[in-house]
Amino acid sequence: MQIKIVPVLEEEKTILARLIELYEYDFSEFENSDVNALGLYGYSYLDYYWTEKGRFPYFIKVDDKLAGFVMVCDYCYVSKDPDTLFMSEFFVMKKYRKLGIGKFAAREVFNLHKGKWEMTVHPKNPAAIKFWKNVIEEKVGKNYKHHENICGVYDDALASAYTFEIK
Repeated sequence: MQIKIVPVLEEEKTILARLIELYEYDFSEFENSDVNALGLYGYSYLDYYWTEKGRFPYFIKVDDKLAGFVMVCDYCYVSKDPDTLFMSEFFVMKKYRKLGIGKFAAREVFNLHKGKWEMTVHPKNPAAIKFWKNVIEEKVGKNYKHHENICGVYDDALASAYTFEIK
């Protein structure tokens, strides 16, 4: 199995938008979100990934097939530091979960962007909480801070956040 992290080109934006719909559907069980009148969740920040600095969209590919995506930006909730990167969206399609693909993808993205990081986790998503704690600890040991009750991230709940540095 060959896993790759591939930058999303602007002409592939529509493909990413379709994958984001799948992600938003999965995530709706935690956020209790609904589709709009067109039957879409929508993602209002998508275009910014090609018009603003500090934003990086990636596809996760397994044997050259789309398996998910990773979106990184420099907007943070805890640090408010423009030099800190934020794992804004991370999605692995169900078929590819629990195979080590997500862990590989996260490590690869961290290796592409060394420096300070922040990420949030929805408190109603225990699988994500466990996954990210394990990934972060494998990467930086206990050299991270866990922040609880962060507001403004999710519409329905206070977030947990992690801050750490990849060297």
